[in-house]
Parts: sequence; C-alpha cells; structure tokens
Amino acid sequence: MMGHLILRVVIKLLFAPILLFGLYVQFHGDYGPGGGFQAGVIFASAFILFALGFGIKETQKRLPPTVLPFFMVFGLLLYALTGVLGLFMGGNFLDYYVLAPDSHHNAGQHIGILLVEFGVGVAVFSAMMTIFYFFAGREPEIHDADW
Repeated sequence: MMGHLILRVVIKLLFAPILLFGLYVQFHGDYGPGGGFQAGVIFASAFILFALGFGIKETQKRLPPTVLPFFMVFGLLLYALTGVLGLFMGGNFLDYYVLAPDSHHNAGQHIGILLVEFGVGVAVFSAMMTIFYFFAGREPEIHDADW
C-alpha cells in the first residue's frame, strides 16, 4: 500500500482540477466545443483515476453505486422535461425561445441549452461510472497465481 504514495498524492492533487475542468466544459458548452457529454466523461475520468489509485472499494464508499441509477434518471428527466416545458408554453419540443419570450438576448435559448446539457452531463457521468463499476468490480476469470 505505501509503495504508491507518490501516485496517490498526485491523484489527490489532480482530482479537483479535473472536476473544475469538467465544470468549465459543462457550462461553456453552448459557447464553444464541449457540453454535457464531454463534461460527464471528464467527471467520470476523475473518479476512475481515483479508483485506479485507491481501489474500487474506496471509490464506492465516496460514490456509492446505488445512487448512480437515480442520477441517470434525473439527467434523462431534466432533458425530457425541458423539451416538454417548451410544448406546454406553446412552442415545439426543445424550443427554448419560449422559456423567455420577451428577452432580446436569447435568454430562453441559453437557459434551455444549459438545462439540457446539464441533464446530459449527469446522465453520461452516471452511465460511465456504472459501466466502470460493473467491469472493475467483477472477479477475474484467471487468478494471478494461475499464470
């Protein structure tokens, strides 16, 4: 365990900047490249890096696999309800202009895109972590001593 001290310190130092970069990509996705999908993968990569350095059990203590399905559903519902809200306000599905019809600066468009991209980001993050937990948590078919 102690042989990986430098690796663990570097992982702890990189964890927060990776999450910060994920937030940057998330909230600047409507102005340039990036958005929900990329931000979700970046967020998941931070936790996967943590799992590679500290182990899957330690990661599951901090991010339990039981909460991931709720995040997936939340992301999907946020995406879908943003689109349905446009329908209820007299527009088309995913028509964001009706969210702020009196705005001269397309505020409704920005609000709608941020909500949809946040929903995509949460859903992608939880899906990536669920896939990682399934693959990393399975028992190996051949043990190291059998090689």
